[in-house]
Amino acid sequence: MKKSLEKLLNKPLPVDPFMPQRAVITDIEELAPDHKKFSFAFCDESVNDSWNHIPGQFVMLTVPGAGEIPISICSSPTRKGTVELTVRKVGRKTEVLHRLKPGDYVAIRGPYGNGFPVGIMEGHNVLIIAGGLGIAPLRSLIWYILDRRHRFKEVYILYGTRSYEYVLYKEELKRLRERNDLKCLYTLDKFETEEDRRWADRKGLLTELIPMVELEPSETFVAVCGPPVAYRFIGKELLKHGYPESQIFVSLERKMECGIGKCGHCQIGYKFACIDGPVFPLWDTKNLPEMI
Repeated sequence: MKKSLEKLLNKPLPVDPFMPQRAVITDIEELAPDHKKFSFAFCDESVNDSWNHIPGQFVMLTVPGAGEIPISICSSPTRKGTVELTVRKVGRKTEVLHRLKPGDYVAIRGPYGNGFPVGIMEGHNVLIIAGGLGIAPLRSLIWYILDRRHRFKEVYILYGTRSYEYVLYKEELKRLRERNDLKCLYTLDKFETEEDRRWADRKGLLTELIPMVELEPSETFVAVCGPPVAYRFIGKELLKHGYPESQIFVSLERKMECGIGKCGHCQIGYKFACIDGPVFPLWDTKNLPEMI
């Protein structure tokens, strides 16, 4: 029955949508001030083997002694056996999580929500636009595409943040820039150190990188994640350069509590971020103004 529903809905379903699965922290990586990447493995080997997701989906992470938090998955479904989550320390629950060590236990339920439409992206160009922590859910999409590189045409990654100090996945992004099967353009809000100048292709806003992209807009799908307030400006710039509105998708971070559309905390008009999103077509952000 579960397999039939997954085929019908075109997305993986949780083993049990209400049941957290026990997991152990296998690795923790410091990425930037107050930002860490956590790697997890499920204690139940059968869950570890069967667990799957679509880039852009999220999980509900139970932090012992603190509660649950929704976190986008930053690992690719092409790399089995590990679930990776990048978490910024912004409150009590995340502060407790940041104090945990490898070998400590948590619980994970999910995956939930809609991811990026990777099936229809195949055979087309892909433009990935990430701002700040927005690179986390897009990292899942990046490695999904690169692990299936032959299925996609040209790929661009645009990434911007405050300064080099706050760049996430620094070494990965450096290696991506060296590859010859994609193009990377990076920007920083300001240049204050020599590292800032060496890292960035330019100083300025993320939208200023869009005119530098050499892709045929009609043959391109766009994935965007960053501060929701920026979506209005990024969308306007993309439309100005001819990218079809129907081919632009944004990932929206909203306050979510249950992950399954029961509590109403993430309701946006007639939609729920946890069920209808967190990935939405750009059209929705224009026609549901409260979304951003």
